[in-house]
Amino acid sequence: MSDDSTREPADEPTVEPDGGVAASAGRDHRDVDYLEREVNLLRPSTPFMRDHLRIIWTGFVAWALVVFGPVTLTAVVPDLMTRTVPVVGFPLHYFLVAIGAPLGALILAFWYARKRDALDEEYGIAHGTTAEGPSGGPESAATDGGRAE
Repeated sequence: MSDDSTREPADEPTVEPDGGVAASAGRDHRDVDYLEREVNLLRPSTPFMRDHLRIIWTGFVAWALVVFGPVTLTAVVPDLMTRTVPVVGFPLHYFLVAIGAPLGALILAFWYARKRDALDEEYGIAHGTTAEGPSGGPESAATDGGRAE
């Protein structure tokens, strides 16, 4: 077994710290004043808003398919949806609307929560930390976005 204490310091590569944030998106996110930025659903002004809006629109399209898909298919191909394919003794359109839509909404809620948590982690947003107030205890969140009046 070799003794590591005899190694020369020049043999090891120099590693520079990144300031605690691995991604540049997290560093850029800290420099943006979101309270002064305009919120526009068609032209997001920051990368975080752009990525969050992409998640929202994807979820909206999936929700529209889950909710309106069975109804539209019933109007387009009524024979297939009402008589041909029974599921657990019910017509397919009934099963998709009664079971598929609520289950789809639940799955979409979990999907959105996971995607939003991943986005917050990418941009360095931590929800588990609390700031200490002047009295030394945890400070409550500002409902006005933290603006001083």
